[in-house]
Amino acid sequence: MIFAWLLVILTATSPVKGKYHSGSHKIDVPTTITETHLHFFLHDTLSGDNPSAVLVAKPNRTAAQENNNILPFGALFAFDDPLTEGPGPNSKVIGNARGLYASISRGADLTLMFNGDLEFTSGEFNGSSIVVVCRDPLVLVKEMAVVGGRGKFKMAKGFVLNKGVYFNATNGDAILEWHVTVFHP
Repeated sequence: MIFAWLLVILTATSPVKGKYHSGSHKIDVPTTITETHLHFFLHDTLSGDNPSAVLVAKPNRTAAQENNNILPFGALFAFDDPLTEGPGPNSKVIGNARGLYASISRGADLTLMFNGDLEFTSGEFNGSSIVVVCRDPLVLVKEMAVVGGRGKFKMAKGFVLNKGVYFNATNGDAILEWHVTVFHP
């Protein structure tokens, strides 16, 4: 019995020697990288009975909020936006963008932090997605980073040239044109 108690005490008090890095090694990677160009439209709707983006958290009070700013500093939105072939409301849906964006600017320069997974639900890339995580200044044309993906876009890197084709400053509804260049194995 004494041996059992000693074993429990020694096991419980033994120092743990953990480390955050267990080593690195070189691996062979594909010598061919595919470059894919994508073009589609994202419809972000905050208004109406069936919005595709909703406010999930907001600050208690900010100066921007007092000026009726639709994106006050600290506001967090969840989105499930349709991706379409064209900008029109009846254009063919080819996928969806799901994620979060937050208002991260205290000044007059509206800026979001965009974190989204854009999945394609039809065509050659059905079931594949790209991941975009980037600072998103609300300007007419901007560049955003593709940092990963799934399916055919596994381990993707690339960039997005994003252009606003419609924006309603009163309710926040927007249609964005995406030109994406993706590099993937």
